Amino acid sequence: MAGERNEGMAPIAQVEWHPKIKDLPSSERPRERLLQFGAGSLSTTELLAIILRTGTRTGGTSHNVTRVAEDLVTSFKGLNGLARAAASDLCRQKGVGPAKAAQVKAALELARRLLKEQPEEAYQVRSPADVANLLRLEMSALEHEQFRVLLLDTKNRMIQDHKLYDGTVNTSLVRVAEVFREAVRQNAAAVVVVHNHPSGDPVPSREDIRLTTEIVRAGKLLDIDVLDHVVVATRGFISLREKGLGFDLGGASLDSQKEDLSMVAGRGRVSSPAILNGGRPKRT
Repeated sequence: MAGERNEGMAPIAQVEWHPKIKDLPSSERPRERLLQFGAGSLSTTELLAIILRTGTRTGGTSHNVTRVAEDLVTSFKGLNGLARAAASDLCRQKGVGPAKAAQVKAALELARRLLKEQPEEAYQVRSPADVANLLRLEMSALEHEQFRVLLLDTKNRMIQDHKLYDGTVNTSLVRVAEVFREAVRQNAAAVVVVHNHPSGDPVPSREDIRLTTEIVRAGKLLDIDVLDHVVVATRGFISLREKGLGFDLGGASLDSQKEDLSMVAGRGRVSSPAILNGGRPKRT
């Protein structure tokens, strides 16, 4: 009878259904939207869905490719997490096998190489943001510390991106002479030193400030201008020159610099794009 409970009958299975991409209107399909409106109009999830190409079906549950892409972005907390992850880590995600993992890692590597590719005209450093734009994607994704020296000519155009240390970098053990060795060899007019914080926090440490002071002093003796020391991380970047940490402090003590550092930590995580104008002496 209607309304009576049917004893012994098996419950009706609940099937979760997600429409396939081909079932969506063309105006909502990622590939068609990219072709019509451009890649910039798509979200990260939609762009990743185009790279993955197909969804997955497990048992009675199907997930379209957009859902698979969304799960990937969420699980790895964005593109930085995907860049850090190994292909084997991606393969543990539902709907991602070796082929899809390889496609994702290949796309991320192309993005990294694009940022590193030298244009016809040498890359010119005009601000800390230029430094961060050049290296942040690559260096912030590293799980270990790296220390680099950008060698520049008299117009702040990059001569070389010199990787000085790669691994566990204790800034208290960085040899100042090594920072300038390649700069002297290539007759660089200026340098920018850059290192990353794998912790994700770009706020410089006490040792970072001390090292900056020593590098600036050595640069003056060698007639090589130290334009900046930039710390990059997943949560932004900080220019020590902009914050007055280690640069032309007029005899300020390390303790007073540390007070400034506390204010840096409280004000925000990302440096503003002020122009680098370190007052380099003219070279002949």
